[in-house]
Amino acid sequence: MSLLRRKSLEDLQRSESEGALLRVLGPWHLVLLGVGGVIGAGIFSLTGLAAATNAGPAIVISFLLAGFACAMAGLCYSEMASMIPIAGSAYTYSYATMGELIAWIIGWDLVLEYAVSAVTVAIAWSSYATSFLADFGLHLPARLTATPGTEIALSDGSTVMALFNLPAVIVSLAITAILIVGIRESARANAIIVAIKVAVIAVFVVAGWSFIDGDNLTPLVPPNSGEFGVFGWSGVLRAAGIVFFAYIGFDAVSTAAQEARNPQRDMPIGMLGSLAICTLLYILVSYVLVGLVDYRQLNVADPIAVGIEATGIGWLQPLVKLGALMGLSSVILVSLLGQSRIFFSMSRDGLLPPFMGRTHERLRTPHLTLLLTGGLVALAAAVLPLRIVGELVSIGTLFAFLLVSLGVWILRRTRPDVPRPFRTPWVPLVPIVSVVSCLALMLALPSDTWIRLVVWLAIGLTIFFLYGRHHSVLGRREGGRAPTAGAGAR
Repeated sequence: MSLLRRKSLEDLQRSESEGALLRVLGPWHLVLLGVGGVIGAGIFSLTGLAAATNAGPAIVISFLLAGFACAMAGLCYSEMASMIPIAGSAYTYSYATMGELIAWIIGWDLVLEYAVSAVTVAIAWSSYATSFLADFGLHLPARLTATPGTEIALSDGSTVMALFNLPAVIVSLAITAILIVGIRESARANAIIVAIKVAVIAVFVVAGWSFIDGDNLTPLVPPNSGEFGVFGWSGVLRAAGIVFFAYIGFDAVSTAAQEARNPQRDMPIGMLGSLAICTLLYILVSYVLVGLVDYRQLNVADPIAVGIEATGIGWLQPLVKLGALMGLSSVILVSLLGQSRIFFSMSRDGLLPPFMGRTHERLRTPHLTLLLTGGLVALAAAVLPLRIVGELVSIGTLFAFLLVSLGVWILRRTRPDVPRPFRTPWVPLVPIVSVVSCLALMLALPSDTWIRLVVWLAIGLTIFFLYGRHHSVLGRREGGRAPTAGAGAR
């Protein structure tokens, strides 16, 4: 059984016409899906961290660099998504260009971007929700707001031990329910959430602009401390690798390709449009933030709140918490959506158990996969004391972007005859620039992040060789056996 066997474009395009999922999403749905997946914890936390410890006021340049790397990858994603409009994103594209083993690695790698991110964001959502409700005199039982064994101080000076994180469970299961009900309803809920959080961000930018102190922006690039990545231009590059986490999510648009009404036209609009909007918002927010406060004061969990304190506008505090809640909610929604569609595609290829590829007869959503994914995310968020693993998620996503960019170049050489509704300009220049940009950001991340990535991929490879390799639909077909995965059954 060849580890590098590839799924033909004809097979992929044939499966696209099977209609297991419901095609209801238009271009604006996809743009809002991208914005919903991108703007979340990154803009409310990582901006201050990267400015205080790596880039200083030049965090604005770091966002530009990360946005440029995403734009190059986005152009490559757009060609792939218009040519292969199938749920599965980078996993599916790699299956067609570099073979089954690489596709599995990417599919497993994307669990870091979606499921693991959903867990950590659900925990962050719980903290913001508890604080937001407390502003209005509503206090949740302390035992139900943190992971087991966490010691919580009460207002009377006593302490209690937490049992589990109830708000994280509630938000995870509620969003899972929305996704199961239908993609149309999910898109509507996401659109409302995105409108609220973008409005809150706009209010912060407009209100804070007149309070900017030019002295806080000088020097733009603080001198290097003598250590790579700590200020200077190496710090700007390191910060770009860190804040790259804040851009993760635009590629989730490609996981909804099989639910777009006109994917050949609308997928590029969704991905590139959401990237443009988010890059502009990030640059404005980071500029206002480092203009309001000396960057050395921003190494806190809530740097935006520090910026608001500098303006003296007290009514902005609860508004920003509401924006953070909305931002985190939409990230969980898009993460669970993306993860379920990747598992759906991998199951239909026989690499995961068949039930994960089934869709509900009436709702036309992968309900069993959503129940499994949402349930595991809720359980993990309830009991695990997880930190936001921004660097690990970033390196996993950069790896996926790198392989998609290589895939565009490979297919241009091996299958130049295939119709491409959207064509990446200046091939091979753009794919090469995308690969180099992603690799540069990966190399700028700490070495222990690479070690964690290798360990994660080793776990995935063990699963592949124990299960996926022996149940592959493509492998059974090449071996003359009838596929028995049944993943496409409803």
